[in-house]
Amino acid sequence: MYKCSRIWYNRRRKRRDENAESFTVQVFPATEQKKRRYIKVMDFEKKKNNTATPQERPAFRPDHYGRRQAQKAMTNTGHAATAHDAAACETPDGLVFGRNAVRELLKTDRQIDKILVRKGDREGSIVVLVAQAVERGIPVVEADRDKLDVMSGFAPHQGIIAMTAEKEYVNIEDILAIAKERAEAPLIVIADGITDPYNLGALIRCAEGCGAHGLIIPKRRAVGLTPLVTKASAGALEHMAIARVPNIAAAVRTLQDAGVWVYAAEAGGSCFYEADLTGACALVFGSEGNGVSRVVKEVCDGVISIPMYGKVNSFNVSTAAAVILAEAAKQHRQPR
Repeated sequence: MYKCSRIWYNRRRKRRDENAESFTVQVFPATEQKKRRYIKVMDFEKKKNNTATPQERPAFRPDHYGRRQAQKAMTNTGHAATAHDAAACETPDGLVFGRNAVRELLKTDRQIDKILVRKGDREGSIVVLVAQAVERGIPVVEADRDKLDVMSGFAPHQGIIAMTAEKEYVNIEDILAIAKERAEAPLIVIADGITDPYNLGALIRCAEGCGAHGLIIPKRRAVGLTPLVTKASAGALEHMAIARVPNIAAAVRTLQDAGVWVYAAEAGGSCFYEADLTGACALVFGSEGNGVSRVVKEVCDGVISIPMYGKVNSFNVSTAAAVILAEAAKQHRQPR
């Protein structure tokens, strides 16, 4: 007779004896029980030391929650920012976050309603920015980090957010007037269909650093002047005139009527440092995926490109803009 420590049976497959009402049970000897316990332990260790690649595992579904996750979400007071949360959160216009962006904002005459600073953060450049805000009579309010994360759409805010009026767009004529006031030949940048706010912000930073008089963006199928663009521009947006037009091709024709030569930066064109960029010129940069659109390219006066000597065949749009704009800035300042 074997010693049995536990009776195992399956409730879904219980078998009844025809003569007696009793369940069929399985009786295991002690050695068999030890063997089964060993198998369970090995299975647990195998799961714990799982080295499967991410492709073999099921994809994470943030929109699917079980009962335990739902209860945890209702009772949890902490916050864990995820990429899904950042994508779902919309940042309103009129917010400027990041220390460099707020520093450049304070140098302008733009109206600032309030500045929010992370609670307990009183060191480094934050102290200088708070002092400048107090000197201008701008209210400074301390806020929790969770609140700043939500306001910035979970983007890096460096502990400071300024609430200000939205930046006003200008017309193409205003950009030409800025060049005339400086007694310089117009140097204008056109962004054709750039949807990434970080690329547009970096492009604005390059344009302002190279002395461009303004930048033109489309109203549709492109990113506008969002807080992420302001953050990526490192404050250069505050010093750049931005025109938003319904049609880029029509804007190119308007510039051509004003005596501005328009060049599209696209692969397969002539070398950029061989082009004459000394006079009034505008440079068109497209998105990384599609480049300059065919309609815009057809109305441009020429196509220029950067020669590539390595194994890659293209640059990031902001990197390409920095290279070409540096050449344009150099030619603009050469004595004629």
